[in-house]
Amino acid sequence: MPTSRPKHLNLMEIRLPLPAFVSILHRISGAVLFLMLPLLLCLLGSSLESLQSFTAFKAWVGNPLVKILLLGVLWAYLHHFCAGIRHLALDLHKGLELETARATSYAVLIVSILLTAAIGAKLW
Repeated sequence: MPTSRPKHLNLMEIRLPLPAFVSILHRISGAVLFLMLPLLLCLLGSSLESLQSFTAFKAWVGNPLVKILLLGVLWAYLHHFCAGIRHLALDLHKGLELETARATSYAVLIVSILLTAAIGAKLW
């Protein structure tokens, strides 16, 4: 009984649907937030110690590379938040239809990017 199934599944050639891509980004953003938590807590602690440590904090955060890193963490937080709301709605069996799932996936991406741009422009 011959089978026509491939012997090797190339995952790089598979085109994921947008809801799957948003779900994967949700997991990645959660992992990034978890890994960046010690740095963020260290930054918060150093900003609250004294006036000298706050001055050092401002100088360190003023570095453009650090700003870009913090902008990425901000996007991870906002994307994780928006996608989390979407996943909660899916758990309540709302938006399970294919067209609605695609629309909410687009909404999560657009809203998270727009919020990141707005907050980043305000903080930059």
